[in-house]
Amino acid sequence: MPAFAVHYTYDEQSDARAEHLGVHRAFLGDLLDRGIMLAGGAYRDEPPGALLLFRADSAADLAAILDEDPYAHQGLIAGREIRLWSAAIGPWAG
Repeated sequence: MPAFAVHYTYDEQSDARAEHLGVHRAFLGDLLDRGIMLAGGAYRDEPPGALLLFRADSAADLAAILDEDPYAHQGLIAGREIRLWSAAIGPWAG
């Protein structure tokens, strides 16, 4: 199954992101438990954003899944880029 790197760009609503962080992480945790998400985390520098790694049948399938992210429902994701990714080294290398 293909792997995808997803880059989230967050808007400047840091208070709103903090308010919804628990449900956002629960959503991602469920994807991790289901084997869809491989890893993820927020960038620690500016601009605010995150890098997430997933397995999915297609970019379109993954986009549909990520449309259900509570951050997306709250309008807290300013941009989302989904890129096909190939792990050459490490635990997910094929």
